[in-house]
Amino acid sequence: MKPAPFSIRARARSFGYAWEGIIAFVRREHNAWLHCIATIAVAVLAFVVDLTNTEIIALVFAVGFVWVAEMFNTCIEHIMDFISTERKPAIKFIKDLSAGAVLVAAITALIVGSIIFIPKIF
Repeated sequence: MKPAPFSIRARARSFGYAWEGIIAFVRREHNAWLHCIATIAVAVLAFVVDLTNTEIIALVFAVGFVWVAEMFNTCIEHIMDFISTERKPAIKFIKDLSAGAVLVAAITALIVGSIIFIPKIF
């Protein structure tokens, strides 16, 4: 199948769909609210404390890593619920693994934030 020719209008629509997804994620998912609060706290602390550009970049990547992991986790959980609402060990494993990925991302972000903020604060 031949791909459709490039279209600015189609690209703009795809960005619109992406924004709709982000907005729906923040509105519907309670964990997204926690990530919003954490992101705001990091941004405020980063503004108050004198950070280098490299430290800011590290924080942006760490925070983004957590957001992306949580969004993928949400997708995986919804897909698994769509496949079956029945309790199955294989689906539990997939959901647990996905949630574990978010935990790894959050711990990584916490470590990055600690390395950056603790010396600046104390």
